[in-house]
Amino acid sequence: MKMISQSFISTCFVLGVASLSAAGAFAADAAAGKTLYTAKCRTCHGADGIGNPGMAKALSAEIKPLGSDDVQKKSDADLKSNVTAGVGKMKPIAVAGGDLDNVVAYIRSLKK
Repeated sequence: MKMISQSFISTCFVLGVASLSAAGAFAADAAAGKTLYTAKCRTCHGADGIGNPGMAKALSAEIKPLGSDDVQKKSDADLKSNVTAGVGKMKPIAVAGGDLDNVVAYIRSLKK
């Protein structure tokens, strides 16, 4: 009987953890991502993700709107790599883990 009880408890635990993950309990937070974006990305990408024309001119570079199809069609892994490694004249941004997930969630929220 004790063995059955332990198996039941273990099964319930595993199912509980799985359901929390599936329900998005560990989902990224776009609002927290916006805070990081504002601190680390807004200077070049603008408050709304459309891009800062003055910065684009100073860099002699195109800053693609983050809500554009070109940006939004990228995988989360590609967006994370773009942020942490840089793209073109964009310098790498020091952000990792859950903060990086949150920034990507915010970028996804800019989709047109």
